[in-house]
Amino acid sequence: MIQLIGIIEVILFYTAYFYKLLNQKRKGIKTNQLGKGNKSKKAVIVESLLKISTVLIAAIMFISAILNVSMFTGQPIRLTGLVLSGLGTCLFIIAMATMRDSWRAGIPDKDKTEMVTSGIYKVSRNPAFLGFDLTYIGACLTFGNMVMLIAAVFTILMMHLQILEEEKYLESTFVGSYAAYKKRVGRYFIFL
Repeated sequence: MIQLIGIIEVILFYTAYFYKLLNQKRKGIKTNQLGKGNKSKKAVIVESLLKISTVLIAAIMFISAILNVSMFTGQPIRLTGLVLSGLGTCLFIIAMATMRDSWRAGIPDKDKTEMVTSGIYKVSRNPAFLGFDLTYIGACLTFGNMVMLIAAVFTILMMHLQILEEEKYLESTFVGSYAAYKKRVGRYFIFL
C-alpha cells in the first residue's frame, strides 16, 4: 500500500508541474526559464544545476517507488514520509494556482510578472519551493536510499541557492514593495 500511494504521489506531483507548464505554453508564456536568458553567471550555474538535479531526482523518486527500495523498514517512518510528500504536493499545487500566470521556473529574462502576496504567499514567500522540499524529504523517508538522500540534499540546496538568486531579482524588480513583503513574511514559513 505504501508503494502504491508513493507512486501516486510522485505521478500527481509531476503531473501538476507539467500541466502548469503546458497550460502556460498554450497562453504563449515561457514558464521554464532555468539557465536561460541574460542573467549573472552565478544565476545561470545555479539554475542549470537545479534543472539537472530536479530531472535526476524525479527519475530517482520514480524508480525508488517502483522498486519499493527503502533503508527504513519501520512503517511509521515510511507513513510519515507519505504524509510529508502529500503535504508538499498540495502546497506546491496551491502555490502554482495562486501565482496564476506569474509562475515561472527560473528568473524571468524579459517577462514582466506580478508580485503575488495573497493566499498561501501570506505565510510563505516560497511555498512552491517549500512544497518541493517537503516532497523530496517525504520521498526520502518513504523510499529512502543513499542515492535518493544525496540527490534530495543536493536538490534542496540548489533550490535554496535559487531562492537567494530570485530574491535579488525581486528586490530590483519590485523596489520597496518586495522589501516590505520580505519583512512581513518568512522565506519558507511565517517564522523562517
